[in-house]
Amino acid sequence: MSYAGPDPHGFDPDGWDGRDGARQRRFGGRPVLVTFAALVPTALAAWLVWQVVSGPGDSEPPKVLPAPGQSSTASPSSERPSSPAPSTSGATQKEKSASASPSKTGKAPAKPAGGAGPLRGKVVVIDPGHNPGNFRHTADINKSVNVGNGSKECDTTGTSTNAGYTEARFTLDVARRMRTILEKQGATVELTQNGDRAWGPCVDERAKIGNTAKADAVVSVHADGSGQGNRGFHVILPASVRAGAADTTPIVKPSRDLGERIAGLYVKATGQPPSNYIGGGTGLDTRSDLGGLNLSRVPKVFIECGNMRDSQDAERLTSGAWRQKAARGISEGIASFLGG
Repeated sequence: MSYAGPDPHGFDPDGWDGRDGARQRRFGGRPVLVTFAALVPTALAAWLVWQVVSGPGDSEPPKVLPAPGQSSTASPSSERPSSPAPSTSGATQKEKSASASPSKTGKAPAKPAGGAGPLRGKVVVIDPGHNPGNFRHTADINKSVNVGNGSKECDTTGTSTNAGYTEARFTLDVARRMRTILEKQGATVELTQNGDRAWGPCVDERAKIGNTAKADAVVSVHADGSGQGNRGFHVILPASVRAGAADTTPIVKPSRDLGERIAGLYVKATGQPPSNYIGGGTGLDTRSDLGGLNLSRVPKVFIECGNMRDSQDAERLTSGAWRQKAARGISEGIASFLGG
């Protein structure tokens, strides 16, 4: 995956002034006060405590030593890291038999109106990265689509653990868990795909689904494919892009708010540390090359929940109990952003 590098204005765990959930950041030497409900500092403090008191096993503090011969940066790719066609030995029968044609409308199936709860009236779109059937349709997903400031592949296969558990299966499972959590709070939730189509959707269609739904928040769920020793999560924020069909300027600020809240509450729910190889320890990264962000007209972020190629992260990502924690942390970040 090709990274733009740490955002110089990413959240600073040491930059909180402790006054009513506000923190002070400096842009060009001028202090700027940003209100953020004290979520990130509280969560990061909890993570530091966890580092001190946790024992071995799933709660073992991350080992950050790079594997011999491994670069500390991820390899370049398109919308997501490229990898050989993933093994399907562990795929469910439903995933193996998916044969629905891609939607011509670009809109996910209609969902019932939200129920009672703090998120009633709010619309959330969850975008499970990739599709379990993408590797069977390489010609389709390799077609170029315009993302405003350039062209990208329609989609990619995604990555997988060394044992063959695919990113597409991971993201779909987490997305479904998130939908359950958020619907119980009254939100109307749409998925960009639910294992009910043969491949895709393309990255531009994924953005269109959120736009068409007039979503209050969109989160694209992913897992990374970097090298052994590269651990942790990071949230990808949209850069300011105005080119062609892309104009992210209205969503940059609310998307950052959404991303910061998700980052803070994800740490608290999962114990997963911020990435040790992207974002300079902030857990945030800003990019201008992702079509799913560039073409969005509503607040949207990506989250890389962990690195599938690292043995410690892979142990977590393949655990159903841990995926529930991940779904809860992301959902709590969304709910906080929406005022739930």
